[in-house]
Order: sequence, then C-alpha cells, then structure tokens
Amino acid sequence: MTPAESAIVLGWSLVALALAAVVVRAAISYAHRRGMLDQPGQRRSHALPTPRGGGVGIVVACLITLPGTFCSLSGPWPVAVVVGLVLALLLVAAIGWWDDHHPLRQWPRLGVQLLATGLFSAALLAGTSLSWWWMPMLVLAGGWSINLHNFMDGIDALLAQQGIVVAAGAGCLAASVGQPATAGACFVTAAACLGFWLYNRPPARIFMGDVGSGSVGLLLFALSAMLWRVQPALLWPMLILGSSFVADASLTLLNRFLRGRRWYAPHREHLYQWLVRSGGTHRHAAAWYLCWNLFVAAPVALAARLYPAMALPACLAVYTAAGATWVVTKRRCVRRLSQRDRHVAT
Repeated sequence: MTPAESAIVLGWSLVALALAAVVVRAAISYAHRRGMLDQPGQRRSHALPTPRGGGVGIVVACLITLPGTFCSLSGPWPVAVVVGLVLALLLVAAIGWWDDHHPLRQWPRLGVQLLATGLFSAALLAGTSLSWWWMPMLVLAGGWSINLHNFMDGIDALLAQQGIVVAAGAGCLAASVGQPATAGACFVTAAACLGFWLYNRPPARIFMGDVGSGSVGLLLFALSAMLWRVQPALLWPMLILGSSFVADASLTLLNRFLRGRRWYAPHREHLYQWLVRSGGTHRHAAAWYLCWNLFVAAPVALAARLYPAMALPACLAVYTAAGATWVVTKRRCVRRLSQRDRHVAT
C-alpha cells in the first residue's frame, strides 16, 4: 500500500477502535439496566454475574467503517458485495441481539444465519462472476464459522483476541497481494475487536454475547471468502490462522457426537474450558491460544503465503499438530482435575 493508503487505513481503524470502545461502554450500562447478566453455573466458566451483549460495539463499529473503508481505498469491491456483507452482518447481529435478550431455540437462529451467509455468498458470486456451484459450500462454511466462533466464546478475552489476530493477519495477506480495500476492511475489523477487548480482558467487565460472537464469525468468514476470491491460494494461510479455533471446536463436537451427546447443547468440554476447569485462569487459557497463534499459526501462514506450492501441506501439518496438541493437553487437564478431586475428597 502507498503511504496515503496506509494513512487512510490507520484513520478508519482508529475510528473503529473508538466507536467500539464507546458503544461497549454504553452496552455495560444498558445490560445492567435490562438485567442481561450471565450468571455463574455448572456449565459456565466465570465466577461472578457479568453483563452480556458487548459485541454490539464490534457490530456498530464495522457497520460504519467497513463501507467507508471499501469506498475510500483502491481495489474496491462491487457495490453488491459490500451491500451483501452489510446486510448479512445486520441479520446475524439482529438475531444474536434478540437471543441475548430472549433466548431462542437453535433452529430459528441457524435459519437466519444461513440466510445471512447465503445473501453474502450470492452477492460475492454475482459481483465477481464466480460459478454458482460454489454457493452451497460457501453457505455451509459461513454457517459453520458463525457457530464455531459462538462455541468458542466462553472465557474472558479469547474470542476478541482471536478476532484481532486473524483479522490483522488477513489484512497483511490482503496488503501483500495489492488489495488495499480488503486490507483496510480486515484492519478495521481487528480494531473493532480491540475496542471490545479493552472491556473483555480478564477480569471481563462484559461478555460478547451472541450479537458479537456470531458477527465476528461472519466477518472472518466473509473476509476469508473475499481473499479466496482475490487469490485462491490465500485460503490456506487463512485456514492456518484460524487453526486453534477450528481444531478445538471441530474435535470437541466430533468427540461429543461419537459419545452420543447433543453436540449443540451447552457444555464445558472445549479445550479452553478444560484448561480453566483444571485450575488455570482465563488469562492463562487465553495465553495458550495466543501463543499458538503467534508462534505456530502466524509463521506457518507467512511461509504458506511466500511458498504457495507448500501451502496445502503446511495447512495439513498445522492441523495435524493442532489435533495432537488438543488430545495431549486435554488428557493432561483431565488427569490434573481427577487428581485434584481425589485430593479434595480425602
């Protein structure tokens, strides 16, 4: 990017950061007035009643800054794609906001989420003359991303941290292929997540809620799809950047399915939850994922970008390592928890 384009990206990112922080601060007061508090319980990882719905700050910041970013930088996307992204974000945020106020069954939520991803996917395909055979895969990938990030939003700072790292990494990938508008969209998304993180870092003053977790999942899916459309080989670095969340959520749900449990029911069987249950703090558990992102995922994603021929093998290697790490770490957590329970019992 040129210096002028970098300045524009920085300006929009600062606006996104400020907007998110202001709206999240207002959301804390709103949640207290409306009684929107997550209470501690057997399937929760926090110890004090905490407001939810703070992810609305990310939504408001992105709804305002994303269109401006796309319009003010070179390499713009067709209007249909930008409008599709905005409408999809509105739909996912709206059903999440409703669910934060009045809990819904999973099927109405899923229906709206698939509608939103279908809307964006149709706009992407129509706006870029891509084959419509990709539509089912894009819709399923978008729905999975929304729910995956919702599943992984269970302890302080974790999802906000993931949003910052993955969106910023996507911005670097976009900049490396000469896509300033896409890079700007990625960086303002990361900045919006940072504005929320300021209030969500341990000990959290507010939780993201479904309005935020679903929206972050949609945004990361949409940005990944746009990068894939620009250059298909960028799909592998993006999958590598998201490997910690994808591996944890996928293996946890597969394990629950094989054991005959309802995969969609609330539980505390993700790896980050085992880390907390076995004696770790929220800060400690989030640090595990941050270390993976910074010292494994980011370097390998960079290598995959620089050496496209090795991108797929690198992606497979990272997911193999993530799976092995999940199995070994979970076993250690279970063993540590069992030893602690026996010690308490005696």
